[in-house]
Amino acid sequence: MRKLDHGTWVLVADGEKALFLENVTDSLNPNLQVRHEKHQENPPNSAQKSDTAGRRSDGMSQARSAVSEADWHQLQKDRFADELAEMLYDRVHRGHFRRIVLVAPPKTLGELRAKLHPEVARSVVGEVHKTLTNHPLDQIEKIVKSELEASA
Repeated sequence: MRKLDHGTWVLVADGEKALFLENVTDSLNPNLQVRHEKHQENPPNSAQKSDTAGRRSDGMSQARSAVSEADWHQLQKDRFADELAEMLYDRVHRGHFRRIVLVAPPKTLGELRAKLHPEVARSVVGEVHKTLTNHPLDQIEKIVKSELEASA
């Protein structure tokens, strides 16, 4: 069985956008159709923070240390990975797919992989470490097919 057979789903994601695609043909000439699209507004960190980092006292002395700032932009990306993992679990549990290929930049892919339910993890037949969310479908088809063939 090839990784991109008929009925195989492909999740193309980054930290703010996700495309759930299904191959409706065969692995030789994939034709990916959009099944669902998800967007998340995630402005830059500077637009999300409300104040500068705080300071704390270093005990009995007069010295004060800066408190590290939260990276709100990255936290939103992590939450998005949580949402995607839940959506994948819901869809695999309902029988929407038996095989899936994950396509995302390395950091996003790592976050997503860590959050996958074991049932979803068993369905993963391939991974592509690239950002393809803004590519046209025909280019996604070519790149995913090429990457999967190269890793076989």
